[in-house]
Amino acid sequence: MQKMWTPLFTSSLCWLAGKSFSRTAEYLTYLRIAESGLTHQTTRIEVNRGVQVLALVATLAFGVDSVMAQPNFNRIATFPVYQNLAPTDAKTSRTAAEILTAAQDDTLIIYSNSPMRRLGFVDISDPAQPAPDGFLQLDGEPTSVSVIGDFAYVGINSSTSFTEPSGYLGVVDLKTRRLIQRCDLFGQPDSVAVSPDGRFIAVAVENERDEDKNGGVIPQLPAGHLASFRVDQPGQVTNCAKARHTSLLGLAQIAGADPEPEYVAINDNNIAAVTLQENNHIVLVDLEQNTVVAHFSAGQQDVDGIDLRKDKIIALTETGKNLLREPDAVAWLDNTHLITANEGDYQGGSRGFTVFDTSGAVTYDSGNHTESLAVAHGHYPEKRSAKKGTEPEGVAVGTYDTGRYVFVGLERANAVLVYKDSAEGLSFQQFLPTGVAPEGILPLPQRKLLVVANEYDNAKDKVRSTLSLYALDNKPAAYPSLVAASDAQDIGWGALSGLSADRNDPNTLYAVNDSFYAQASIYQIDTTTTPAKITGQTLVHADGQAIKNLDLEGIAQDSDGTFWLASEGHPQKGRDNHLLHVQADGAVIETVALPDWLNEGWKRHGLEGIALDGARIVTAIQREWDSDPKGLVRIVIYNKKSGDFSVVHYPLDAVASPAGGWVGLSEITATGTAGVFWVIERDNQKGTDARIKRIYSIDLNSVTASQDRVDIPVLSKKLVRDLLPLMKAGQGRVLDKIEGLSIQRDGTAFAVTDNDGVDGASGETLFLHLGKL
Repeated sequence: MQKMWTPLFTSSLCWLAGKSFSRTAEYLTYLRIAESGLTHQTTRIEVNRGVQVLALVATLAFGVDSVMAQPNFNRIATFPVYQNLAPTDAKTSRTAAEILTAAQDDTLIIYSNSPMRRLGFVDISDPAQPAPDGFLQLDGEPTSVSVIGDFAYVGINSSTSFTEPSGYLGVVDLKTRRLIQRCDLFGQPDSVAVSPDGRFIAVAVENERDEDKNGGVIPQLPAGHLASFRVDQPGQVTNCAKARHTSLLGLAQIAGADPEPEYVAINDNNIAAVTLQENNHIVLVDLEQNTVVAHFSAGQQDVDGIDLRKDKIIALTETGKNLLREPDAVAWLDNTHLITANEGDYQGGSRGFTVFDTSGAVTYDSGNHTESLAVAHGHYPEKRSAKKGTEPEGVAVGTYDTGRYVFVGLERANAVLVYKDSAEGLSFQQFLPTGVAPEGILPLPQRKLLVVANEYDNAKDKVRSTLSLYALDNKPAAYPSLVAASDAQDIGWGALSGLSADRNDPNTLYAVNDSFYAQASIYQIDTTTTPAKITGQTLVHADGQAIKNLDLEGIAQDSDGTFWLASEGHPQKGRDNHLLHVQADGAVIETVALPDWLNEGWKRHGLEGIALDGARIVTAIQREWDSDPKGLVRIVIYNKKSGDFSVVHYPLDAVASPAGGWVGLSEITATGTAGVFWVIERDNQKGTDARIKRIYSIDLNSVTASQDRVDIPVLSKKLVRDLLPLMKAGQGRVLDKIEGLSIQRDGTAFAVTDNDGVDGASGETLFLHLGKL
């Protein structure tokens, strides 16, 4: 059988996550070796100040059929948290799902909703159809929740100030949905954990600092501590009146007088691992004896191959020196090893995750893997480069019938990384898309499910907090649909805004990015694999210098191999609508501006898409200008031989979303039949509010274009395909910006979404294979 390698398969089996590569180039070398199909065995290597890491033995002797047989997590549902509001609540109320747990044989999801001071419930009896199941109103802010039997244990913050923190452990009877016990914590709680045997509850009482005081630097008293309770039978906290108090004072080298415990996890031996994030320290507490049995610094490290500059350019070329790990979440990998997500706080963040043994020795560190993975999948948050990058915040471990998995949540990249743990070490398996700002991660192995809580909620920006549900099965991984090839992992990409087919190669497409990035780029895409691969990047330049202030929204290849690009104008940013003619290497040949008579009435939205039809270059204007009748937008035609412009009107569909908004054009592409074009017409709505994501056909032969603004003819249109069902198929929140469309020589069509550079958006890119329409 012929071997058909895919980027996902290559990265899944070749990303030797049991290693910790010190350089991106070293990682790429391993990928190239692996992609050759050879068996490659590695031994111990030394990285990060001499830490020895046992590498994975990877044997790559499989074809595509074997890949498809591998178990994968695939998203099966997305639940918007606002659907669990009360009828009297405004739909735009700020809500959030943060920390979550499960009850009733894992058919009930319980999540903390801090902004609304509620404990939320979602019925997942049918996980593909999660249903709102109400909430319990609380008198404080829930910070975390865990379950034993039919009882939920909730950390509730009742503090009135940073200097007078207070809170309690609330015990909720899940049968009656009533709060039946309040156990004073003598401080502000953060994380709550229950022991595997159900005998102990541990609460990290953080007593968090005031970030506006002294730049957020600690110490800021009062100090935090670990509170614990005994549970003789479910629901009965025997020492509710007097929580066991474990002092964490004087342990950390950083602000030892002010420990701020962030997260707690308990192993089978009833040892609680507690992270002191701001103190960069980890403490192990024997809950039976209520004593500290070990503690150690989380350490610091140099991390090569990361981006440290907020400059609208993705470049993994720098080294972070002496980065404090400052771990957030912690989980037990087994009873002698724990894993931390090193989000960082005010002094650090190593942008990865680390495995420690109980003595504090590092047995594995991910180095720059999380950053590289985010870049390869188009999820890198460039605006966070100067801070903490992808910000690994959550971590969880679950043992399924196919093995033990580790899940790492990237708060700023909006993704969960899936690793498999075996005797050889950790091996990267999958990159799962989430909602914005994944927080809680909940494996449900008995039901072969995974649930992720995504906390960010902003109704004004049409980004809502959600729960993402995934099922483990033997189906191919549905995500990603587009990824950087293994030998192009250093290509930073995102915000794709236009597509074009190669005139000669039926398997190649070209894409461009918009103004989210400082460098206007042309990306080359290989469509022969699943997922499709980005194989090259060409910068648009003049005299060898990248051109600034471009907003590319369309690309079309000419018969001589050059490209025509459409750049959308923005009057407030000093940018005009114009066409660029560039060579195959990105060098600008000429720039063509719209004539004054065409620009009249323009205030904001401009060129969206470009197509070639013989001597005609055809572009679409996204929305009506002031000089256009309502519901009619311009299709602009430029004759590259005569230099003349002409215009026709395109009739937009009426707004159909209950949320209102607008409807406009986002792409135009030639079909190969003279005068006939396809356009993408869409609304600006996301999620359940989205209604219009459509391809229409227009025929310029049916009208005579006007060369002035008088008597502009109106085209008729014909529906080619409604893209909304296909955009819903991934079971995520429907994206608003479907912006690229192209038809290959054999008639196969592709479309792509713009992910807004992962800024206030999920970061997902959908590369849609539409077949022959």
